[in-house]
Amino acid sequence: MNTTVCDLTSKQCKPCEGGVPPLSSDEISVFLQQIDGWQLQDKHISKIYPFKNYYQTMAFVNAVAWVSHREDHHPDMKVSYSQCEVTYTTHAIGGLSENDFICAAKIDQLFSI
Repeated sequence: MNTTVCDLTSKQCKPCEGGVPPLSSDEISVFLQQIDGWQLQDKHISKIYPFKNYYQTMAFVNAVAWVSHREDHHPDMKVSYSQCEVTYTTHAIGGLSENDFICAAKIDQLFSI
């Protein structure tokens, strides 16, 4: 698999209704190398984004919501005053899919703006 972060941010999530296997450990390792700072925990990936204040945190949360709506792939988010933890998994398959990494790359791109 020769995918780059640029490739991930240019991709669109594909509908996942189940019936396909989650990514293998090898596939997950390749994708993890392409997204900075995301942690693998069991069957999901997560990252904490720091901010200076609540307003910036909420602006980020709203931007993530917009990306999630466009991709039709939604993370769990834990929001506090100056940080937001974003967690992705593909519930329909009980593990990680390429969609999780596409969205993670797009969220990283948002944070870098």
